[in-house]
Amino acid sequence: MGVDYYKILQVDKTAKDDDLKKAYRKLAMKWHPDKNPNNKKEAEAKFKKISEAYEVLSDPQKKAVYDQYGEEGLKGQVPPPGAGGAGPGGAGPGGAGPGGATFFSTGDGPTTFQFNPRNADDIFTEFFGFSSPFGGMGGGGGGMRQTRFQGGMFGNDIFSSYSEGGGGSMHQSAPRKAPQIEKKLPCSLEELYKGATKRMKISRDIADASGRTMQVEEILTIDIKPGWKKGTKITFPEKGNEQPNIVPADLVFIIDEKPHPVFTRDGNDLVVTQKISLAEALTGYTVHLTALDGRNLTIPVNTLIHPNYEEVVPREGMPIQKDPTKRGNLRIKFDIKFPTRLTAEQKAGIKRLLGP
Repeated sequence: MGVDYYKILQVDKTAKDDDLKKAYRKLAMKWHPDKNPNNKKEAEAKFKKISEAYEVLSDPQKKAVYDQYGEEGLKGQVPPPGAGGAGPGGAGPGGAGPGGATFFSTGDGPTTFQFNPRNADDIFTEFFGFSSPFGGMGGGGGGMRQTRFQGGMFGNDIFSSYSEGGGGSMHQSAPRKAPQIEKKLPCSLEELYKGATKRMKISRDIADASGRTMQVEEILTIDIKPGWKKGTKITFPEKGNEQPNIVPADLVFIIDEKPHPVFTRDGNDLVVTQKISLAEALTGYTVHLTALDGRNLTIPVNTLIHPNYEEVVPREGMPIQKDPTKRGNLRIKFDIKFPTRLTAEQKAGIKRLLGP
């Protein structure tokens, strides 16, 4: 019979389609030329034979010819079963049959069968989605094509992504997703209080159908909602650079708060500190503020202001993100300026006013 395709694939003659696929996956990964840099020539020869064996045994027409007439039947002038002109699964004179088999008509004589093995690289690509993860299929021998991807996309040995144990099933790994790209988006307290729309211009590489890349600019629109806090993330899926066999990165904007000259934020509350004199602390003080939405606020404080005193104004803080109709509080703290010295007359006056 010449070459024993069953022995090459390590299957028996009753092997089903799934058995053939499992056998091919295991052996093709084991003998891929790039997996065997120290014995590349031997690996190339075995890799081609494994591919040829799978192609023959997985095709009913070729398998029937091979089972009856052996390897010579595939290469010689042996009529395939049921052939006569354009038999089932065949083609007319000079036409191509399924998967690399070509039928020739010789006039009045019988139709003959000739097997033209497909490129081993093509079969491997059908199974795994790429022909060579390392930029080449060996030294170019046997008509193997060079297929090159951009470097570093897989990180470690691509073959480690597949199970090679005991003929078990092997699964093609999904394309890797590039790590997300994060960018801070500084916002003023006014923008986070009222809401705002920001437009960000980005440049990214996109690939056309042929795999060539070109740089394009895009405008991304971000709707800042009232009450958003520092750390809020806005994600634009797959807006990173496009490259072969990698899912583009997500672009993530992270809200950051710009410092404000008057207010600081504490959760949903706004905090402000007023500098006042000791006399104002003792006799009463009126706070004048401009709110983040532009309103003028007048807040009289009629109680005695001690150093740790805090005036709380309900619902004048930041909008609450889940329900912007509700707000946190405005908390007013006081920095009381004590006098550094008092005259004798002032001391006597204070004793008279505050003494027992």
